[in-house]
Amino acid sequence: MSTTKREQRRVRRRVPPEAWGPLQALARRARGPLDRFLEIEAASGMLLVAVAIVAVVWANSPWREAYVALWDTPVGLRVGSFTFERSLQWFVNDVLMVVFFFVVGLEIRREIHEGELSEWRRAALPVIAAMGGMVVPALIYVAIAGAPSTVSGWGVPMATDIAFAVGILSILGTRVPPALRVLLLALAVIDDLGAILVIAVFYSGGVVWAGIGVALASLGAIVVMQRAGVRASLAYVPPAAVAWAGTYAAGVHPTVAGVVVGLMTPVQAWLRPSDLRREASRVLDRLRTLGFPAAPQDLAAPVHDLMHAVVEVRSPVARHVEALHPWVAYGVMPVFALANAGVAIDPGDFGGAAVRVAAGIAVGLAVGKPVGVALACALATKVGVGRLPAGIGAPEVLVLGTVAGVGFTMSLFIAQLAFTDAHLLAAAKLGVLGASVVAALVGLGLGWAMLAPMPTAGAALTANEAEQSTDA
Repeated sequence: MSTTKREQRRVRRRVPPEAWGPLQALARRARGPLDRFLEIEAASGMLLVAVAIVAVVWANSPWREAYVALWDTPVGLRVGSFTFERSLQWFVNDVLMVVFFFVVGLEIRREIHEGELSEWRRAALPVIAAMGGMVVPALIYVAIAGAPSTVSGWGVPMATDIAFAVGILSILGTRVPPALRVLLLALAVIDDLGAILVIAVFYSGGVVWAGIGVALASLGAIVVMQRAGVRASLAYVPPAAVAWAGTYAAGVHPTVAGVVVGLMTPVQAWLRPSDLRREASRVLDRLRTLGFPAAPQDLAAPVHDLMHAVVEVRSPVARHVEALHPWVAYGVMPVFALANAGVAIDPGDFGGAAVRVAAGIAVGLAVGKPVGVALACALATKVGVGRLPAGIGAPEVLVLGTVAGVGFTMSLFIAQLAFTDAHLLAAAKLGVLGASVVAALVGLGLGWAMLAPMPTAGAALTANEAEQSTDA
């Protein structure tokens, strides 16, 4: 085979010139199922389940000391006489999770701009439902574990884990109308925003105003850079890191800085689709004038212009969510679950206070969430402030509230902030894990029992033909 034909075949197959054919084919076959797996919304939830099981088994195995020692491993930075050293678990919870909260801020910003929260009439129902799903679990917790030594955990049962919740609805398949998934997403976004406010206001230490000043100055620098037209994403990493350091020094949990930076990210695209088409036509015309084959240095400028248009036709919020969400879903969250879900179950450690903490969180999530969401939706529709989407009735709302009782990631995170006592923290984790399992199983059972499968297009056509045949 001639060199020209081989090169043409490589171009048609989109294979790099240095790639080895058989290995490339094997990589394509292996990548196909993985790509499909990553496209499923439930994949992150299933991965979290597996990691949580590993963490619990590891923490209760003969190798439990290795589990504790791993997350107590010191990690830090030393420059001259300056030393900053923390545990590996602190690094996961206070550094890696900032990326998670940054993505949460991006998603909230996008929903406010063009999603379910962009109009008050559309946002009213999920806002009210989320508030009911936060207030009722907190009240239930206070009623069960409202003693001074345990009342700090009231924020733990307020949260919903969107990955698990969407995963459960995905398992139900065609029984779940699309409007219910949209409502769940909007409710979870408001739920996350509420949890962030709770963390910032109630689970931060005494405020050091010098740190607040540093954080505000760095956020101001981000605004100035945006007004100056700086579009390179990496250019915003240094001021965002300073904002993180400022909030940490101020006594405010540093993940709040990630949310704020996410909310500040521009939501408008620089170029319109028509601009991209115009730029593509101009580049093609330029390439025609260069002839073939063109010198690499002649291709650099037009290709750069085209790539710039391809990037800027999408908003920074959309680009960052697409780039970071897989890393958060399949990296940050599983590592966080491995570091925090490992509960050493020792009956001797669970006294009266620990039992109250575990029971308050479990009942708050498994019972308070569906009750709060259902009551809030009923109140909103009765008063006329909100209206259920078409195809959504009482059964769908009950399934929605039950599934929202899966707290996991955010609940475990708040538990880390709420309890400094190791026994109470272990009880809180046990309550979160137990309630999440119960909510997931009950949500699936209610979905299978109460929601009818929606007919596919083919099934609907067959039903119509049968009806016409009967009429004839």
